[in-house]
Amino acid sequence: MVVALIIACEVGFWVLLGIGILLRYVAKMPKASTVVLLCEPVLEVVLFVTTVIDLRNGAEPDWKHGLAAVYIGYSAALGHSTIKWVDARVAHRFFGGPPPVKPAKYGAARTLHEWKNAGRWVLAAVIAITFVNAGQPEGGGAVAGSGDGAAEDAVPVMAH
Repeated sequence: MVVALIIACEVGFWVLLGIGILLRYVAKMPKASTVVLLCEPVLEVVLFVTTVIDLRNGAEPDWKHGLAAVYIGYSAALGHSTIKWVDARVAHRFFGGPPPVKPAKYGAARTLHEWKNAGRWVLAAVIAITFVNAGQPEGGGAVAGSGDGAAEDAVPVMAH
């Protein structure tokens, strides 16, 4: 069920993005477009809650729960930049908008661009790790440790 929900969330992300783009550029309704795009995080909340419930109901933590956490981390940390990237390209290619701004090729500006991207990926990883811990029962789990106490000191389990 978790994998099906991850797929549904991914499809939902692109459907909401498509509807948002259509509302913005075809229907000329930028406020409605923004409202639709702001609904996208609801998908991650549903996925998170479902994953936690699955684990709390006794499901053995496995790759599906980890994948859900990674998906949520990516969406939270890089979803906005993905939406901006798509919006700029669709506006330019189909609706006469300005060409997308390209990052500098060299120098401090390029370094800053790359560090911002790296920071987003680190944030995605931190979110994923945090969510995996949040879904684990007290005293154990895939990330939280094996229950011997050693790993719990290194990676704290979030309070429930």
